[in-house]
Amino acid sequence: MTENPGGTPAHPLPLCRDCGARAPARRDRCARCGSPRLVAHPELDRLAIAHIDCDAFFAAIEKRDNPQLRDLPVIVGGGRRGVVSTCCYIARIHGVRSAMPMFKALEACPDAVVIKPNLAKYSEVGRQVRERMLALTPLVEPVSIDEAFLDLTGTQRLHRASPAETLAAFARALEADLGISASIGLAPNKFLAKIASDLDKPRGFSVIGAAEARAFLAERPVGIIWGIGKVFQAKLAADGIRTIGQLQAMDPTDLLRRYGALGQRLARLATGADDRPVSPDRGAKSISAETTFDTDIAGLDRLRPILRELSEKVSQRLKRAGLGGRTVTLKLKTADFRILTRSRQLADPTQLADRIFRAGDDLLGPEADGRRFRLIGIGVGELADAGSADPGDLLDAGAGRRARAEQAMDKVRDRFGTEAVELGLVHASRARRTPGRPDEA
Repeated sequence: MTENPGGTPAHPLPLCRDCGARAPARRDRCARCGSPRLVAHPELDRLAIAHIDCDAFFAAIEKRDNPQLRDLPVIVGGGRRGVVSTCCYIARIHGVRSAMPMFKALEACPDAVVIKPNLAKYSEVGRQVRERMLALTPLVEPVSIDEAFLDLTGTQRLHRASPAETLAAFARALEADLGISASIGLAPNKFLAKIASDLDKPRGFSVIGAAEARAFLAERPVGIIWGIGKVFQAKLAADGIRTIGQLQAMDPTDLLRRYGALGQRLARLATGADDRPVSPDRGAKSISAETTFDTDIAGLDRLRPILRELSEKVSQRLKRAGLGGRTVTLKLKTADFRILTRSRQLADPTQLADRIFRAGDDLLGPEADGRRFRLIGIGVGELADAGSADPGDLLDAGAGRRARAEQAMDKVRDRFGTEAVELGLVHASRARRTPGRPDEA
């Protein structure tokens, strides 16, 4: 599977990840530099689909910029009422995980250094990483700020190296030039590449070949399959299905009958089959904004101004991106950490804060029944080009007037700053609301 420095003469020569040498191993070490970080696999020089995932990205950047943090547990996230955005591997040893409530993270690791996220800095480093990926191949499909799929098919002549050699050189340059590390998965398709990149973190380079895929997957839990969340895992477990091997043994027709289209997908992925291309045009599926309160709050009169402010943030992001969206989704997190989502589909795509807020406000009303909430968010999905957004509304005589007013406010904000013009509702929110922290959108 990976990290197998042995092999037979028929196999490709092991690749040293530290110096790039291709030579027979000597006592499981590189013959040139003595490094034990070798990767060998029968299909090493035939595979071209990769998943690259930067290791503990936010925390790694903070440690790079402050060497005094190097040997300390670091958590990047909001205040005590917030959640963990990411944490270093030292903190993970103590049980800290991304998306964990901050108070639980500090209970698990009370000596951790907590750092407020600096999204502008992380975005700049993410841009630099993305540029380096694009220098390897134009077929880069971003997954998030710090990870992506790459298809290096046909790049051997350009780089004068196999995809595996090119990826190893990329990882070395990332550490030398940007001071961060990444883990790499190499496989015949995206599904297996994503699994491979998680096998040996941090600084991993793992390979899953086509010939071994079925046997490799057989003992793995069904939860490693994309799209299989906790609820569906529980449903599968209730049906006696816990491993991928059990899925492999089932008739695909039976899976389709039981679970519909998802069952058909399970039948394919269980054998390691995945024909999805690496698509550089995938783009964002939604744009959202949310905030976590330092103290739980309740009541429509307190939540509405915050919802309006978040709607304006989403609107600004849509306008900057030249997009509109048809589906508005409200997100709430209760005091006991239950997440509620409510959605409404609009007749036409929108990028206007007024329409986003009005849809979100209709969804918020029934939920603001006295319960206390620790988070509220609003998002827009089903994104489309801005040219199709916000046509005239014959049923709402005031819609055109409100749209023109919002456009006028946008012009003032573009010239004098985002706070140059505020609605009374938003101003009241900032003046009297319980302090909260904006979460990463």
